[in-house]
Amino acid sequence: MFQTFRNAWKIPELKNRLLFTLAILVVYRLGCAIPVPFVSGSALTQMFANGDMLSYLNMMSGGALARCTLFALGVTPYINASIIVQLLTVAIPALENLAKEADGQQKLQQINRYAGAVVALIMSIGYYFVIRNMGALKYVSGGAGVFAAIVIIATFVAGAQLITWCGEQIDDKGIGNGVSLIIFASIVSNWSSLYTSVKGLLTQAASGKPQYYFFLPLLIVLALVAVVFVVVMTNAERRITIQYAKRVVGRKQMGGQNSYLPLKLNMSGVMPIIFASALVSIPGTIGSFLQIDQQAHPVWYAFFHTFNYTSWLYVVIYLLLILAFNYFYVAIQYNPVEIANNLRRNNGSIPGFRPGKPTSDFITRTLNKITLIGAIFLAAVAVLPIILGNLTGMSIQLGGTSLLIVVGVALDTTRSLDSFMTMRNHKGFLG
Repeated sequence: MFQTFRNAWKIPELKNRLLFTLAILVVYRLGCAIPVPFVSGSALTQMFANGDMLSYLNMMSGGALARCTLFALGVTPYINASIIVQLLTVAIPALENLAKEADGQQKLQQINRYAGAVVALIMSIGYYFVIRNMGALKYVSGGAGVFAAIVIIATFVAGAQLITWCGEQIDDKGIGNGVSLIIFASIVSNWSSLYTSVKGLLTQAASGKPQYYFFLPLLIVLALVAVVFVVVMTNAERRITIQYAKRVVGRKQMGGQNSYLPLKLNMSGVMPIIFASALVSIPGTIGSFLQIDQQAHPVWYAFFHTFNYTSWLYVVIYLLLILAFNYFYVAIQYNPVEIANNLRRNNGSIPGFRPGKPTSDFITRTLNKITLIGAIFLAAVAVLPIILGNLTGMSIQLGGTSLLIVVGVALDTTRSLDSFMTMRNHKGFLG
């Protein structure tokens, strides 16, 4: 990967694209440090240490949400809107037909922008009431309170739309996927706390807990193994051989060659983990908002405390939701019947299987096996850091979601650089 970046830096066009991408990321991090007016961010720090949905949103924004800065919402509204539109595309025939048109993707992209603005407005209003209930506002009543609410909500919405636009500029003039790179920068920026965590562990070891001298290097080795494991599993794919029949068009003979249908092991990416973490964190987030007293309401306190990030019930439900969402996401992305029909129309077939239903049944069985392995892989990456944290009492900074995103974005960016260099070499050869 580093060799790829070194070679890309020698090409002027790619060098300019890399510098433009870096400049956008610097602007994003500067926006994450500019506070929103009329808010005291120090009053919100305790809300983002419980492992609930707010902690996840804070991780996706690079800590900007906890500090109430300009880019506090990050690209989360745009991502949520994209997921909603993608699901509606499967459910609504009009959107499905729109996606198949020549300029359908551009129209869907425009719909994503408008939907992202609506989601950003809803999240901004909700977050305003959160910081108001926590007593972090300077003005809450009268005309000053109304003006402060309008300014804060408008700033959050404008920041979300601005950073989405910056991501699109990276797509056009930079390198890699803009939104993914922004999330990548957000996650990496949180790793500055690793030094503090390591220092705290060494302090505990020196204070009479020698087991931490063993836990620390063990976790470092496990983190390296996890990174290698994620890289291998992310690139893994099942290749189904496709054989095309020979046909004569005029005086030319076409077809007759073999190809393959690649099926990625991790076809759904990090989406099942995002869905599962959002759903399983809702009860704990509601409990943190309500601030239920244990003595006054012991039943409700026990119920919401059960969904704490470190509870075993949370781990079990989280695991089951990841498995379910992985199957669901693969089901809406791949249609074996449509794949089999496309192969038949193009005179292609899978050796050993007749075109039509036998081919679609074989693809379905193969997809089910791959989906199961991919679901187990996602569940292991997401749940193991929580289990290790519970067993050792240590806070695992490199969670499953962040690890998958960081590795996936790094691999995609490297592939984009390779594609640009390959295109440049072909142009130079043909020219």
